[in-house]
Amino acid sequence: MTTDPRAAATPGEAPTDQPALENTPQAPPQSAAPPEQAQPGPEPPPQAAPPPPPQHRIKRTRTGGIWVAVGFFAVVLLLLLIFILQNGTDVSVSYLGMHGHLPLGVALLLAAVCGVLLVVLAGTARIAQLRATARRHRRVDAKRVAAAAKEPANL
Repeated sequence: MTTDPRAAATPGEAPTDQPALENTPQAPPQSAAPPEQAQPGPEPPPQAAPPPPPQHRIKRTRTGGIWVAVGFFAVVLLLLLIFILQNGTDVSVSYLGMHGHLPLGVALLLAAVCGVLLVVLAGTARIAQLRATARRHRRVDAKRVAAAAKEPANL
């Protein structure tokens, strides 16, 4: 048993839902016209369904960024607090002739903060250097523009 309507038709008969293709007359080929004129222009694409309306997107704001940063730093501070509380053993610290006793966690945190401050100091020096170079380049460019404006255009 087949579900194809063409298979159910008798051998000399065309299926009922489609016209017979064997008996259709064919147009004579147009050999006299050049290939550019033989074929009509490109057909326009079929009309597609209109695109769905765009989704509403809320732009990120500074307040949202601050909210995420506050949450991140709260987690970091919590982890630091746990570190300090778990490393409460007193240690002897000596620095430039000063002696003292600090909890181990506080001493390590103090050392880390001092390291960060050294990096910030080096970064600040580099940023100042780059800004000075940029300022110098802006002055040179402004002088070139002023000199070019004073010269008459050579036609």
